[in-house]
Amino acid sequence: MAVPGKRAEEGGPKPDAPHVLVFSSLFPRPGQPRAGLFIRERMFRVARHLPLVVVSPQPWFPLQGLIRRFRPGYRPVSPYHVVQDGIDVYCPRFFSFPGIGRRLDGLMMALGSLPTVRRLCRDFGVDLIDAHFAYPDGYAATRLGRWLKRPVTITLRGTEVPLARSNRRHLMLRALADATQIFSVADALKRHVVALGVPAGKVRVVGNGVDIEKFFPEDRRACREALGLPEQARVLVTVGGLVERKGFHRVIDCLPDLKGRLGDVHYLVVGGASGEGDMSGRLRQQVKDLGLEERVHFLGAIAPERLRHVLSAADLFVLATRNEGWANVLLEAMACGLPIVTTDVGGNREVVCRDSLGIIVPFGDQAALCSALATALSRDWDGDEILAHAKRNTWDGRVEVLVRCFCSLGKQG
Repeated sequence: MAVPGKRAEEGGPKPDAPHVLVFSSLFPRPGQPRAGLFIRERMFRVARHLPLVVVSPQPWFPLQGLIRRFRPGYRPVSPYHVVQDGIDVYCPRFFSFPGIGRRLDGLMMALGSLPTVRRLCRDFGVDLIDAHFAYPDGYAATRLGRWLKRPVTITLRGTEVPLARSNRRHLMLRALADATQIFSVADALKRHVVALGVPAGKVRVVGNGVDIEKFFPEDRRACREALGLPEQARVLVTVGGLVERKGFHRVIDCLPDLKGRLGDVHYLVVGGASGEGDMSGRLRQQVKDLGLEERVHFLGAIAPERLRHVLSAADLFVLATRNEGWANVLLEAMACGLPIVTTDVGGNREVVCRDSLGIIVPFGDQAALCSALATALSRDWDGDEILAHAKRNTWDGRVEVLVRCFCSLGKQG
């Protein structure tokens, strides 16, 4: 095992700062470089102030190599240890039978991670465990916290809404009850778990932020030329995993209507397969069936540092999502000057908090979505106000709150 305890910025954290172990099965790594980028973005900024190490447990069972023969992207193999920006990331395996047995994932994740976390407590001096998602990660982290006598924080990120309707609800609530502190990326998620019986005083809302050094407007004409888009066209863009939840298909269904109303309309589809699945084949067939091959552009997954070029080519960002916590991509689009059309789920209304920033529509109302897109594409938006809103939501304030909380909890551990 490599010597742990490297920091994102050498000399940044104070010698007496609490040592934080980030615990999340969703984290960028070889084979899945874009998994959990929003977690890394948040916590590596914390690492500028506090020593930090990451444990990202990965599911495993003996025959999963056979499944990869038919599904090449299934559970890609990760090395046990990698270093990212000077920070150690460990990927212990835990037994997880595919398709069934999800109620055991929390316990098996804890057992599989225990040797690694125990060594880090000894060698790195872990003062607290910071888990992301209530189940299975949060549940596993609270078991580890109990066994190793460390305080545990859990960050709610949106999966807690469907979990409350599943047979794992009681495990999620057990994790939240056992956590020392709960963070929520949106007030809507806080209200959700409070309605399930979690004490309101235990949950602190700390939203995600936007990196305005990475996301800012580029010259629209140049960006469109690079993508082969007509200068005068109306251009929509969505960024996300190509899965049902994100709603690309719902936007595509609106395009014939938009084309009839507005003429030259194009749609940029940015993203690829994710842990939730891959419906790229279905989306391409949908586009073909509607005769929109020249209007819908599948750009694949794009690295964050290049994403502003695509966003800057568009007139409007749309996210017809079924469920979200706090969608970072909305702020990233705003930081590039784009108004938003999105569904009234999760924390979306907290991000798009004024009519001058975009339009919120009820989820499942296709007519409302089509109407909102037509209205938004025809409206003269105040780009300066949209940019100012993004700049008020940078990471600095969020990270300051997290660091204070971690320091306070570290003293209790």
